[in-house]
Amino acid sequence: MTISTLKDLYIDQLQDLYSADKQSLDATKKLHEKATSPELKSALEDGVKGISQGMEQVKGLIQGHDANPNGEHCKGMEGLVAEAKAHAINADIADKDVLDASIITQYQRMTHYGLAGYGTALAFAKRLGLKNDADTLQTCLDNTYGGDRRMTEIATGDVNKEAMA
Repeated sequence: MTISTLKDLYIDQLQDLYSADKQSLDATKKLHEKATSPELKSALEDGVKGISQGMEQVKGLIQGHDANPNGEHCKGMEGLVAEAKAHAINADIADKDVLDASIITQYQRMTHYGLAGYGTALAFAKRLGLKNDADTLQTCLDNTYGGDRRMTEIATGDVNKEAMA
């Protein structure tokens, strides 16, 4: 896709976000399988649901602009998923509490990429006067912030404390 206008850039960023969500969804499912803390498992399960919902909403936005959701492969998320695999999913961490702490770390790194993507797309939608798109992206952004805050609460609650023991 040739990028000539802000709208072209907006669609390109939505496609990147869709790809990022698709990759993080698969990684989050695997992180969920590895997690041992019931609270963390629940949060990751909710994360899978939230990412899926965000993907569907972004897909709808892209299709509403007559573009293909699969038009981009997000290299940034590809790297973050590789890190999640190396440091949590496939990591040899015997202490379950340390593993849970690492899972939170990797999940939050992927989440922060999503926050940047949703925030950027939201700013573009507002600048382009795409109110419905902006409302959808604001919801996605708010939900992503909520998931990130929940992980921080879990980490600073019992998980990091147990990992120190």
